[in-house]
Amino acid sequence: MTTAIKPTKITFKKTEAEWYNYHHTLKEIARLREEITNPFDEEINDPTIVKGANSVRQPGDPTGRMATRLNTSKQLNYLTEIVGAIEQVYNALPDNYKSLVRVRYWNKTKKQTWVGISGDLKVSERQAMRWRNEIIQATIEVLGWR
Repeated sequence: MTTAIKPTKITFKKTEAEWYNYHHTLKEIARLREEITNPFDEEINDPTIVKGANSVRQPGDPTGRMATRLNTSKQLNYLTEIVGAIEQVYNALPDNYKSLVRVRYWNKTKKQTWVGISGDLKVSERQAMRWRNEIIQATIEVLGWR
């Protein structure tokens, strides 16, 4: 029998912040992928580079270079890992837990208190907070954080 390591308060808050920022992170991933797949070619517009008879163009593999940049981008890999963990946990949740996620983390119109959230979900505040703790703990375990 394995017991989960109790996460630190900082890890708990960081993980919860990732749930709040899920949709922003998706946009950031799309922006990073766009930057990597369509880089600004400085060499084309750089007036200091002299192009002439002596300039040599190396044959290349632009698709391979792009794939390498996509695979080696630490920031892109990190954000993709977080989004993947959130989606994995969310998809495995029962419907009432999913409702909590939508109300607590993904409702951009207003930030609700636990009283409001528990009223919307028709459960006690303590039960809603237990669900939250389980969701965050599951996410921490998927990410391998401590």
